Amino acid sequence: HKEKESTTSEDLGWDSESSGAEPIIPSDQLGRSSAYELPPLTVWGVALCVSGTLIATENAIVVTTILATSSLRAPVFLLLASLGMADLLAGVALILHFLFMFCVEPSDWSELLTSGLLVTSLTASLCSLMGVALDRYLSLSHALTYGSGQSRRRAAILLLLVWLGACMIGAGPAMGWHCLEDPNSCSVARPLTRTYLSLLCGGFLVVVMVTLQLYAGICRVARRHAHAIATQRHFLPSNQSYASKHGSGRGFSRLILVLSVFVGCWMPFSLWGLLGDASSPPLYTYATLVPAAGSSLLNPILYSLRHKDILHLLECLQSNMFYNVESIFCTRC
Repeated sequence: HKEKESTTSEDLGWDSESSGAEPIIPSDQLGRSSAYELPPLTVWGVALCVSGTLIATENAIVVTTILATSSLRAPVFLLLASLGMADLLAGVALILHFLFMFCVEPSDWSELLTSGLLVTSLTASLCSLMGVALDRYLSLSHALTYGSGQSRRRAAILLLLVWLGACMIGAGPAMGWHCLEDPNSCSVARPLTRTYLSLLCGGFLVVVMVTLQLYAGICRVARRHAHAIATQRHFLPSNQSYASKHGSGRGFSRLILVLSVFVGCWMPFSLWGLLGDASSPPLYTYATLVPAAGSSLLNPILYSLRHKDILHLLECLQSNMFYNVESIFCTRC
C-alpha cells in the first residue's frame, strides 16, 4: 500500500511532505500554463482600430498642411494645428489600445501608457476648442488689432500653457495616481481612480461652460455688428433685424451645429465620470467615451477642412498631385 502511495505521489509531481520540497511541475505543463492566450477579435476591436486610423490620418493631413505652409501663421491656424495634433494623439492612443488588447499581452505599463496618452490628448483637444472659441470672439470684438504679431505670440504662449497643463494632467496615472494596486478605488475608466476622474470631468465641465459662454458672446457681438452696419447704410429700418434680411442666419445655423456636436460629444462622459463608479456596467462607459473620442474625427471637418484657406490649399495640392501623376504616365507613354 505504501509503495502504491509513493508511486502515485511521484506521478503527480510531488515529493514526500517530510522533505519540504516544492512541487515539481513538468516543463511542458509549465509552458502551457504560463502562455497567454490573446482574446478573439471582436466588432468593437475592429471599430476601435478603424476609427483610430481614420482619426490619425485625417488630423495628420491637417497638421502637415498648416505647419508646411508659411502663410498660415495667424492665431486661428496655430489653434487649429494644436487641435489637430491633440486629435492625432487621440487616434494614436486608440490604435495602441487596440494593439495592447488584441495583439500584445497587456501589462500595467501598457494600461498606464494608453490611459495617460488618451487623457493628455482629450484635455488638449478640449482646451484647444475653447481657444478656437476665444479666437473667434476676439476677432469680432477686436477686429482692427487682432491678428497682429503680438496676438500670434499670445496665442503661442496660450498653447504652450495648454500643452504643459495637458501633459501634467495626463502624467497623473504614470506618477502613481491609479487604482492598479487598489481596485476598490477604481472609477468607471480603469486604471483611473474615482478622485482623479472626478477632478478631470469637473474640469471638462468648466471648460465646456466657458466655451458656451464664449459662443454666446460671439452671437451677441455678431448680431450687434450686423444690425449696426445695416442701420448705418440705410439697408433696413433700425427696428428690423439684419440677419433675417440678408441670410446671415445660415452662419448661426452652422454655429448651432458646432455647439450641438461639441456638447453632445463631451457632456455625456463628463457627467458619467462624476456619477458612475467601478461597479457600473462597462457598456455605459464605452457608450459615453465613444462620442468624446468621436469628436476627434469630427473636429477637422467642422473647424479645419471647412476653413476657406486650408480648403483652397488642399485643393491646390490635390490638383498638383494629379498633374504630376498624369505627367509621369504621359512621359512613360
